[in-house]
Amino acid sequence: MVGKRVAVVVGGSVAGLACAHAVAEAGWEAVVVEKAAAPGAGSGTGAGLGLDAQSMETLARWIPGRLDAATLPLAVDLNRATDGETKAGRTLTRDEGFGFRAAHWGDLHRRLHEALPAGVTVLWGHQFVSFEMAPEGDGDGGVVVTARVLRTGETVEVAGDLLVAADGCTSAIRRRFLPELKLRYSGYCAWRGVFDFTGKEGCTTMVDIRRAYPELGNCLYFDLAYKTHAVLYELPKNRLNWLWYINGDEPELMGSSVTMKVSEATVSEMKEEAERVWCPELARLIGETAEPFVNVIYDAEPLPGLSWAGGRVALVGDAAHPTTPHGLRSTNMSILDARVLGCCLARWGGDGNAEPTSTPRRALAEYEAARRPVVAAQVLHARRLGRLKQGLGMGSAGDGEGFDSRTATEEEISQLRQSSMPYFSGAPTIE
Repeated sequence: MVGKRVAVVVGGSVAGLACAHAVAEAGWEAVVVEKAAAPGAGSGTGAGLGLDAQSMETLARWIPGRLDAATLPLAVDLNRATDGETKAGRTLTRDEGFGFRAAHWGDLHRRLHEALPAGVTVLWGHQFVSFEMAPEGDGDGGVVVTARVLRTGETVEVAGDLLVAADGCTSAIRRRFLPELKLRYSGYCAWRGVFDFTGKEGCTTMVDIRRAYPELGNCLYFDLAYKTHAVLYELPKNRLNWLWYINGDEPELMGSSVTMKVSEATVSEMKEEAERVWCPELARLIGETAEPFVNVIYDAEPLPGLSWAGGRVALVGDAAHPTTPHGLRSTNMSILDARVLGCCLARWGGDGNAEPTSTPRRALAEYEAARRPVVAAQVLHARRLGRLKQGLGMGSAGDGEGFDSRTATEEEISQLRQSSMPYFSGAPTIE
């Protein structure tokens, strides 16, 4: 009998912890390598996200208790046009069968971490440096990851049978296999913020925002103005999450992060522009949000593969499919990547009875076959949806007529719906 196999997961964000749950469920052990010194406290870190029904069902397998209690419904997907002069809103599309749930990134990450089963080890404060593979045909193969302990500066090695790359859209592991792949700048950035209204429900800002957006707590709002759009929805624990997408040149980023803090002067300019573009209620909410930040929006062309090194390396999450956020797909794709990977590992001998050399290779071939067509279609659709809502040209070179809510046809307007996303009702899970 062969002992339990070990998956080394690089990246301890939601995608990485989801993979740790999934491989443990398949009978493997997992070691997660994460550069953050400790898990987030679950309040004040990250921003909002939307979970679809398939993700909620998957998370319920890993997180005990009712996850519904830690989320709010997003039953309605509502797109509205904002008049540039009067700031009045006009409904473009309304879908009452949206069926997502709103969560805070920090809350979800904390719950995934607290629910990790026995057999999962998280190495906090360990920065990935490199990895090496045993040559194909050398015994049962394997992978050795080298990481730097940030507190001491020493390097350590972590050995396993499978490497799971959950290291984000700028993945260093992906770059090893696809050095020519470049992230594609979308043509716009997003201002983001979370407004905490704890103890402020009766303040003028909240009274007015609930009057202007009466379905907060049940609705995902999209406000479209000329060549720009904003998103607004409520999160649990007295928070409102907003995003505002602005077309412009690609900014210069420092390091590997795609988010950036900006100067107070830049924030002030943004607030003034919000007053010019949006209704007074939304502009005031944006203006009173503490520490808004900029998210530079990228995606990438669909990858030629999700399995590498003879079935010893699996790409998951944003490492596998960098995407724009317009279909609320990033977290949902990551969770389903993990679920499918775990199912495939279980099908090919998660209990240790299969030949060691065959298990990852066969499992990862099945994982790639199941996930690659789905994520490719969703990434490209999210790209199109973002360009549509930003009023950008829809041609392959960014040319052509952009969407304008003032002149758009019914067919063009119908494309704004989230339900137009491929596999909106669910993707294959290999179960």
